[in-house]
Order: sequence, then C-alpha cells, then structure tokens
Amino acid sequence: MAPIFTPIPSEVERKSPGTGGKPPVDRRPTGGGGGGGDDDWRSPRRGPRDVLHRTRAFVFCMLAGDMMFFVILVAMFYARQAGTHMDPRTLQQIGDWHPVLLPPILFLNTAILLLSTLTMERARQHIFREFDVLEEWLGLGRPALRRTLPWLAATLALGLLFLAGQIAAWRQLSAQGYAFGRWATPSSYFFYLITGLHAAHLLIGVLALVFCLFALTRLKRVESRQLAVDSMAWFWHTMGLAWLILFGVLIFGQ
Repeated sequence: MAPIFTPIPSEVERKSPGTGGKPPVDRRPTGGGGGGGDDDWRSPRRGPRDVLHRTRAFVFCMLAGDMMFFVILVAMFYARQAGTHMDPRTLQQIGDWHPVLLPPILFLNTAILLLSTLTMERARQHIFREFDVLEEWLGLGRPALRRTLPWLAATLALGLLFLAGQIAAWRQLSAQGYAFGRWATPSSYFFYLITGLHAAHLLIGVLALVFCLFALTRLKRVESRQLAVDSMAWFWHTMGLAWLILFGVLIFGQ
C-alpha cells in the first residue's frame, strides 16, 4: 500500500505563541503602488517640531530672496558711483557723485532698531519657555502668552519710533537742499531709495506685528502661537541685519 504523505503548511498564523512557540506572523498590508519597503505601510505622525522646521524653511527662503534684493540695491549703489558725464566746456569725463552728509538722527534710529531686535528675541524666548508651555498644554492658563505680549508690544513701539525717526531724517536731508525730486543729486536719490525701501519693508513688518498681536489672543493652540511669534522674530531680525548693512554702505561706501 502506497504511503500517504500529509503536506505541512509553510507558515501558520497563531494568535498566542505560548511558551516556546513561534511568534505571530506580522502580516502587513501589501497594496499596490508602494515601493515594497518595510516603511511604506507606516506613516510617521508629523508633530509640532516638524511643522516648526517646515515653517522656518519657508520663511528662510522668503527672507533669502528679500536679502538678495538688498544686495542688488547695494550693487546698483556702487555702480552708480562710477558713473561719469562729459563736461561740454572741457570735453572731459567727470564724476557727478557727491557724498551726502548723513543726518545724525540715523545713528539714533540704528540704536532703536537694534533694541527692537532684542525685545523681539525676548518675546520669542518666552513663547518657547518649556515650563510655561507645559502649563498651557495642561490647561493651567496662558503664562507663555502673558509673558510674550509685553515684549511684542515694546517691539511694535520701537518699530514705530524707528519709522518716525526715518521721516525726520528725510526732512533733515531735505532742509540741507537734497530734496527728493527732479533736483535730487544721484547720491541723495540713492539715499532716499535705500532708506525708503527698507522703511517700506519694516512698515510691512509693523503691520504684520499688529496682526500677530491680535491673532495671538485668538489662537487656541500654543503651537500656532509659537509659529506666529517665531516667524515674526526671524523677519524682524532680518530687517535689522539688512539695515546694518545698508547703513554701513551709506557711511563707508561713499
């Protein structure tokens, strides 16, 4: 009589391995479209830290483009200094660039803007203070927001004071005979152009800061408030750095 062989199954999925048994088979979904790797079936959760990194990367790209704009402005400033015109009487090429005596209030404005970057950084530090953030997560109030708002308000006040100082500087330069218009010299024209464009950027920052202060009292999640303050801080620091570069060009570049 021929022997009867019973086929042995290759793998048996067991509910409970018991003592000494094989572990249960981990049957992962194998739908189409995946790469076949072990990590395709599991998508990690994106936490607040990942969102913060992505937001910072976006802000950095935007600010890098803005800084390139100021770099081009500085290059135009130096290129214009090399410009000449022909004197019809002597038929010689002479330069038409005459250095502008900077209004002294610009030095005070620079100190005000640097102070505003310090207050903004203090606001950013308070919104990320771990002990206060933990209390907000536990529903014990909003200590991080309460400590941040005064520093943001101080930054807003200093930003407005800086803009007022820039207007005063333009008036002082106009009183010296360098009014902006058809009678402006190339050097005074670039002074108005450089300081005016930076003031326009800072005005946008002031308006964004006002919106940030209003939004912080409405946002319920502490992570959203952190993103708002952090983005605002990096923009403000960039404007401070841009002004230091532009102011240095106006002082030593003429």
